[in-house]
Amino acid sequence: MSTTLVSKLPVYRAAIEPHWIDFNKHLRDAYYGLVASYAMDELMDYLGLDAAYRELTRCTLYTLEMHLHYLHEVKDSVDLGVASLILDFDHKRIHLGCRFICSRISEPVATAEVMLLHVHQGDKPAAKRFPDAVLEKLEALKATSAESEAFGPGSRKIELKRR
Repeated sequence: MSTTLVSKLPVYRAAIEPHWIDFNKHLRDAYYGLVASYAMDELMDYLGLDAAYRELTRCTLYTLEMHLHYLHEVKDSVDLGVASLILDFDHKRIHLGCRFICSRISEPVATAEVMLLHVHQGDKPAAKRFPDAVLEKLEALKATSAESEAFGPGSRKIELKRR
């Protein structure tokens, strides 16, 4: 796995709180998901799916699936970052890759693959097509084939099934 990731998205930064550390002096598993979730909130804002958009359209992103891979122990480091990569997308889904980084380790400490779905939250939530402006941003941010292949380990492939 390549350790260099040139993300077209800003890196999300989180400070590790003392209560996030378990009895083994490691970052608790659940907090990787929490930090990834906050990174996805920033992605939504970056794409224009921000609070004003959600209020106006009643649309948001739902997480359908997340696979976490723990690569190095994160102990009581004071920082954790998430470098995100748009691995793929279609008219209503985003396949997102996240690399967790911290200043004390030169390689990614964990990776996550996430499948997100654009949903209209009505009486019956339903998938909805992204606005054209969001699709244009996703196209500009999409990783190359080489970047996607070099992203990181996977337990099983997460992919968009074309119909």
